[in-house]
Amino acid sequence: MSSNYAAWLTVPHGRLTVSSAPLTPPERGQIRLKARAVAINPIDRFKQKMGKPLYGWRAYPMVLGFDLAGEVESVGPGVTRFAPGDRVVSLAVGMEKSRNRDAEAAFQLFTNVRADLSAPIPDHMSFEEAAVLPLALSTAACGLFGADQLNLPRPGGAMTDQGRTVLVWGGSTSVGCCAIQLAKAAGYRVVTSASPRNFDYLERLGADVVLDYAGPDAARRVAQALAGHSVAGAIAMGEGSSRACIDVLGTSEGTRKVAMATFPVDLDALPDAPGPWTLVTQMLPRMMTGMFGLWVTAKRRGVAHSTIWGTSLMETDLGPAIFENFLPQALASGQIMPAPPPLVVGDGLEAIQSAFDRQRQGVSARKVVVTL
Repeated sequence: MSSNYAAWLTVPHGRLTVSSAPLTPPERGQIRLKARAVAINPIDRFKQKMGKPLYGWRAYPMVLGFDLAGEVESVGPGVTRFAPGDRVVSLAVGMEKSRNRDAEAAFQLFTNVRADLSAPIPDHMSFEEAAVLPLALSTAACGLFGADQLNLPRPGGAMTDQGRTVLVWGGSTSVGCCAIQLAKAAGYRVVTSASPRNFDYLERLGADVVLDYAGPDAARRVAQALAGHSVAGAIAMGEGSSRACIDVLGTSEGTRKVAMATFPVDLDALPDAPGPWTLVTQMLPRMMTGMFGLWVTAKRRGVAHSTIWGTSLMETDLGPAIFENFLPQALASGQIMPAPPPLVVGDGLEAIQSAFDRQRQGVSARKVVVTL
């Protein structure tokens, strides 16, 4: 019988430690994956840094992680799409309040995942490449197609030219790369922002117009690129992106709504292991000031805005629509590429903590990955 090990977060603000973990049978509708690669998202290390205020329903010790690619080891009752040995990429949702289970988080050797939040990996794609997708793809899909977000028509079937434009601010981020591809698959013209070194890459992903996000005139230049086009909304990633999108949409034709995928506070700017005093005197005032400023600016410009919860599709039919119905063929045909490319920084569960540290240093148009 196989043994399981996990990278455990044992105490608030502690470093990850590797030790044994229970091996739990998959429930109905689940598959158990033997992990081959996991990717690091900012939210993973933010939980480590922030402690109890973030994902407060999770008890210590806990297993973190959302992005996972591996091989099916066993299937639960009712699963017919997958069989042992299949290569699969999955969104692990054990951190979410409705699940709240270590057995369903990614940073371990064996993880139970929902079959309808999983897709087969094509033969031409590596585990490392596939692992960059799940949470970024989910977040982008929630922002573009969620009923409480932009609520655009979903991709699937014959592509229809919508005759409208989606603004993706922060196109070289993981979410941005997925948003560009999903919007194109749904039939939209895409205008995005990035640093000049990433222009060619984002155009290869399908962006119609790529503009430099830097400089005081960035919003004006993006607004010019939207002039004469009906806008279907914007999705914002990165510091300052929400305000920029509000400024742009305030002068544009069409749907004036921004789906925001970035925290209103730069958590990396806070001290490590912030205590209650830091949270009250630094984080809370910054958050309130930032959100109030956005609200005032958006109201003045007639722009609606909403915050994306990146895994919310797990609670609606959007999750299966993307992972079960759309993604398998999209990956096989190359319509969806694993983007940004993986930056493999280590092997084994022991490397996940150093991968957190590497991501914190900053990466551009890459996603930090650990092989297992």
